[in-house]
Amino acid sequence: MAVRAEHDRAVLADLLGADPVLHAYQLGDLDDFFWPYTSWFRRGEAVALLYHGAVPATLLAFAAPARVAELAALLGELAPVLPARLYAHLSPGLESALAGAFTVETSGGHLKMALTDPGRLAGVPPGGAVLGAADLPALRELYADAYPGNWFDPRMLDTGQYVGVRDGGGLVAVAGVHVWSPRYRVAAIGNVTTHPRARGRGLGAAVVAALCRRLRASVGHVTLNVKADNGPAVRLYERLGFTRVAEYGEFTLTAR
Repeated sequence: MAVRAEHDRAVLADLLGADPVLHAYQLGDLDDFFWPYTSWFRRGEAVALLYHGAVPATLLAFAAPARVAELAALLGELAPVLPARLYAHLSPGLESALAGAFTVETSGGHLKMALTDPGRLAGVPPGGAVLGAADLPALRELYADAYPGNWFDPRMLDTGQYVGVRDGGGLVAVAGVHVWSPRYRVAAIGNVTTHPRARGRGLGAAVVAALCRRLRASVGHVTLNVKADNGPAVRLYERLGFTRVAEYGEFTLTAR
């Protein structure tokens, strides 16, 4: 069965919607907000996404263990048409399908987590206010100080799903989204950080709790990605009701 480009959003939504937590990012990218920046490939029921809205482009390919072989076959066939340099988020083992065509540099193991016990949010007082376009300069300043190198597209503020805490005239904590799709009922929390001078005050937990409450009004699945070795962040999310649902790796790929 040959790999093919897929342009039908309904087909993709049906395939990805079989596991909306694993594929939350990809489902969110079906929205008009991200769709123009995407290329999709399919082999049977296996789906891979190449997202062009970041530099370098990012390849997303996830599968349950029983479907990894099918997705690996898709990636092997796709390798010759991929960019010469790209970033990749891959289910465990899939990097080997690309190792013949690319040098593979790992950025470490990551976890996908989902809000499965929202009752725990009641134990964390929410905090912060919703941010908008006028807050962009202060948000950029916070990221420069506390989270340099994070992936943030200013258009994400247009979602209305960024919550921040101000102190002394500047932002000191924020939680936002990478994707938010009421249509496909998924959200992926991202760009969460607290300024070094404000850490230890519970502000990170407060803004994430506030954002989760906000998101649950419009989506059925609230998810996030986190580095597996970031113990404090993982424990924070578990305290808020998130559980680990899948492992994956992040890689930089350079054509041989």
